[in-house]
Amino acid sequence: MSPPSATATVRPPLVGLPTDRKLIGPHPFLAVGEKYVRAVVDGAGCLPLLIPGLQPALPLQPLLEGLDGILLTGAVSNIEPHHYSDEPTYPGNLHDPARDATNLALIPLAIELGLPILAICRGFQEVNIAFGGRLHQKVHEVDGHMDHREDPDDPLETQYAPTHPVTLAPHGLLAGIAGSSTARVNSLHGQGIARLGDGLTVEATAPDGLIEAYRRDGAPFLLAVQWHPEWRVLEDPFYHGIFRAFGDACRQRAQQRIR
Repeated sequence: MSPPSATATVRPPLVGLPTDRKLIGPHPFLAVGEKYVRAVVDGAGCLPLLIPGLQPALPLQPLLEGLDGILLTGAVSNIEPHHYSDEPTYPGNLHDPARDATNLALIPLAIELGLPILAICRGFQEVNIAFGGRLHQKVHEVDGHMDHREDPDDPLETQYAPTHPVTLAPHGLLAGIAGSSTARVNSLHGQGIARLGDGLTVEATAPDGLIEAYRRDGAPFLLAVQWHPEWRVLEDPFYHGIFRAFGDACRQRAQQRIR
């Protein structure tokens, strides 16, 4: 067999995005927000592939072995509290048990297989739980903390506008991307970190001290942010830099996988 041509086209890395379960009319659909898919393409330079969140969960290893990275997205639902505490849920708290089952099993397996992970909003909280961390169900009811929620009646441009600064950890990944010790972010969420998971390192904090980003040192790449860098990713150099760093890690993974 002849060696591949030097001019042969190399496909972009494949990034898996686990789905949310949504009802459209009476029918359940598995879906991912378009802004996340778009950010994988435009911001990271990768190809998106949806990972269905079913119950019982699909066998994940055959799916993950063909991927070069994972993007854990935000969602309208929250993680069921029995995964991180003995507190009951509260009335009106939306849940997605199929996503919980898929992602909490997927995260340790993805790390074992060496897949880069970028986690956003709900995904940020999922990774923390997978590493043994805990969450506040209602950050706005915790003494000393701000109300980080958006006004759902505002237009999306207002909801996803920068809401507060974050302090970036010195010599951290995000400080290197931002070229600064602070950044303004579009953080909108009701839940937040009560205790950081084992082996995770703080990357950014809000003015009230709430952890807004963390990383895991060593391989593979793992960065989690509470805010939404996928929003108009090409218009904000800091957000774009986050996705470029993730895309670069996925490209390195793809090169290792095809050797």
